[in-house]
Amino acid sequence: MASENYPELVSELQSLGMRWLDRAGPGLARSGGAGPSDHKAVTIANQTVMVPILTHASLRSPYIAEVQGDYALLWKGGKQIAELGFPRKPRFYDYSTAEGIPYWKIATLHGRDVLATTVLQTCKRYGNRATSCQFCAIGQSLAARSTIAEKTPAQLAEVARAAVELDGVQHMVMTTGTPQTEDRGARVLADAARAVRAAVELPIQAQCEPPADFTWFSRLAESGVDSLGLHLEAVTEEVRMRVIPGKAEVPVSLYLEAFAAAVAVFGRGQVSSYVLAGLGDSREAILDMCARMVALGVYPFVVPFVPIAGTPLAHHPTPAPEFMASLLGAVSALIAKSELRSHDVKAGCARCGACSSLKAREVADA
Repeated sequence: MASENYPELVSELQSLGMRWLDRAGPGLARSGGAGPSDHKAVTIANQTVMVPILTHASLRSPYIAEVQGDYALLWKGGKQIAELGFPRKPRFYDYSTAEGIPYWKIATLHGRDVLATTVLQTCKRYGNRATSCQFCAIGQSLAARSTIAEKTPAQLAEVARAAVELDGVQHMVMTTGTPQTEDRGARVLADAARAVRAAVELPIQAQCEPPADFTWFSRLAESGVDSLGLHLEAVTEEVRMRVIPGKAEVPVSLYLEAFAAAVAVFGRGQVSSYVLAGLGDSREAILDMCARMVALGVYPFVVPFVPIAGTPLAHHPTPAPEFMASLLGAVSALIAKSELRSHDVKAGCARCGACSSLKAREVADA
């Protein structure tokens, strides 16, 4: 496969999904819950990407992945497009804590080498659809008993050490549901990071809403957090009020203030923000916000919106591959001009890059 075609292929796969043909089932894939759900991590041309396989769109996808033992063949229209690799179950999944809690209920493998956890698997907004993020499924994995409601610092330190020693995990993402407190989750993230860094040398990204008191950024850094995710998700107030009504109570203007304050602590490129394309924001609005982020030293991690089953937006259409290719090409140019590269991010989603073809475009343009 020509390298110049690779970003376009990833854009198509992430928008359209693929049909996963394997008699043994999808294997290591995530259904429901928080994070990149209803996806499977696959490796194409030595790059790992998350591709939807359990969504409504993927059932109609023209792309078919036919498993052949340790790899899969990707087909479209009867023509073989590429060969796919995929990660096997990590070894740390076979272990449990002294209390009998499986490690995989405390933290999971994302992509190829990222350990991820949702420290608080509850959110003050989730139970009320009038205030909850309309795409959020944080409670689904809890209801399915595939995780626990709160991970203690000691549990996270134990699992992180095992993931590094047994599976060579390279960095860790800690996110959280938003509690009632004004720190908006920063406190539990700081406590968790402090315990993990005392147990193992592992770069950490923390993700939370902007706390009311920005001094929490310094506290997070002091606890061992290397990079910070402040996820705007939708960029215009109109779309935010419709899609993330409770979270929209924290206005875009406050996010911009928080970006500047966080960059002052963590440094240029070590603060990132998820932007979900396909929720209703125009290409121009997203690019304008990305330019503002980049000017502040924030890495704009633009990803295609992928609806999750069981949420109010379960049947929301995914963005067209052409829209994503055009948008991400322009965002990649912004990032390159400002010398904000994903490989310079110490930990987190931007460094992993698997949920977007943005990193693929950086590699292709390098």
